Amino acid sequence: MAVQKHLVVIPQDDGSIIVQPLKEWLRQNSDVLPGVDPTVATSHQLRNMLRSRGWTMQETPTEIRLIAPNSNVSSHKISEILGTAETDPDSTNEEDNLPYFSLEYQLRDFIASNLATITINGRRLKLYVDQTGRDGIEFPTAVGPIDIVATDETGAIYVFELKRANTSDRAVGQLARYMGWVRQTIGRDRDVFGVIVAKTISENLRYAASVVPNVSLYEYDISFRLNQANTLPNLTR
Repeated sequence: MAVQKHLVVIPQDDGSIIVQPLKEWLRQNSDVLPGVDPTVATSHQLRNMLRSRGWTMQETPTEIRLIAPNSNVSSHKISEILGTAETDPDSTNEEDNLPYFSLEYQLRDFIASNLATITINGRRLKLYVDQTGRDGIEFPTAVGPIDIVATDETGAIYVFELKRANTSDRAVGQLARYMGWVRQTIGRDRDVFGVIVAKTISENLRYAASVVPNVSLYEYDISFRLNQANTLPNLTR
């Protein structure tokens, strides 16, 4: 039996959801289980502690999804967005077989780690770091956490909204909200650009983004290559 990943489901204001690994999320939100070290406790122990506090659980063959009490997202909606981790044998959609990041934090971490190699509007980017030393990964704001905040050599700020697979035109509204907050706070007197990254950009999203200034759309590809490594090192002197 495959090991099940323990995930926390976090609903967003626009009706979408994001998920984070249970232990990572608890380390960032230590007030949820005061006095508990997520690094020491097992995922099963942490899960049981949350359930005793009213959290609910959705289980698939590969994932344990934990939903906070009074959450405004239903189990049906979670399954609709994340799927049931089961393959539909009747599916003939070629895109279903294309590789993609199974969780948004994986896409986020990959882009953040390789930001220096990514060019947006012809400019190289780096992670934004505020005056307190807080970097631009899952950057907290009054309107929700931004996946990635970056900057270029001119000081312009780039707001990234990431979607692991396909995405709808609602992502434009979510991104615009983040861009508006940035423009009124950390991005005053700076250019602010928005970037949506997804496995597949829908036609509806292309139309929506076409009338929103400074928003760029990108689709990502994942490739995998094996390099033969049989050759022994030359130990002769």
